[in-house]
Amino acid sequence: MRPHRRRFLRLAAGTVALPAVSRVAWAQAYPARPVRIILGFAPGGAADASARVIGQWLSERLGQQFVVENRTGASGNIATDAVARAPADGYTLLLVVPAHAINVHLYDKLGQVFLRDIDLVAGIIRVPNVFEVNPEVPATTTRAFVAYAKANPGKLSFGSAGIGTTSHMAGELFKMMTGVDLLHVPFRGNGPSMTAVLGGQVQAAFADMISSVEAIRAGKLRGLAVTTATRSPALPDLPTIAEAGVPGYEASSWFGLGAPKGTPPEIVERLNREINAGLTDAQVRTRLANVGGTVIPGTPADFRKVVTDETEKWGGVVRAANIKAE
Repeated sequence: MRPHRRRFLRLAAGTVALPAVSRVAWAQAYPARPVRIILGFAPGGAADASARVIGQWLSERLGQQFVVENRTGASGNIATDAVARAPADGYTLLLVVPAHAINVHLYDKLGQVFLRDIDLVAGIIRVPNVFEVNPEVPATTTRAFVAYAKANPGKLSFGSAGIGTTSHMAGELFKMMTGVDLLHVPFRGNGPSMTAVLGGQVQAAFADMISSVEAIRAGKLRGLAVTTATRSPALPDLPTIAEAGVPGYEASSWFGLGAPKGTPPEIVERLNREINAGLTDAQVRTRLANVGGTVIPGTPADFRKVVTDETEKWGGVVRAANIKAE
């Protein structure tokens, strides 16, 4: 081979390698400035708490602030649209929640197609809802509640944080699997829903753990079961709904991080690695346990499967119950 040809091939090979080298170097330098974690719901709930726990961990590990930004409205769609349109550089992340698996079935026109326009980074935690009743309801178990509801069709109601929320969907799934006739009463958030159950305006709820646990411990509400497939460490004496007489029942909230489509895989992998490290840290696990759930470590592909499966599951419930967006 002639010398000038060998030199040309070496230069060509180096040119091809440059983009890969620069991407790796960029990922190693990431983050060079603060990172936003955008959340489509208000402060104070399990989603917000999970975002802040993992944001603090990432801040400490990566040396830049990971700032949680609550951008509420349209059942989380405003926040999701903002992240989908953001530069795919790792500096704008999205807290992924069950609404992302539900909204696609509720809204005819969205600014994004979630599983197409968002790269999933990592799961964080899975949290149960709690099936609970006002103490005036003469049922102390799930089986007893089902029997009481069937003896009084259409006379009992359950409150939720709004149409399409996990507390609503958990109740609709319960109705489908037990055949009970319960009136759904949507409220604007967990706070008003809990107030209604405590006051007896509605008889039951499938509310999130953070909203429920203290009222149950104080005896202001009667917890009947948790909605996850396994019991919750926050209320270990409560059976699951499946254990309590509805085999196969499962509904839960789950949270993780996503990023705009096309975010460099090196950055996605680094974030995933650091989040998984956090999920093994004793202090982080304790703080997340206070939210009432269990960690869900895994690869980006693992978390994508969670979201994909939940999207299919809740689509079936939305269609069967003929649920329409507010």
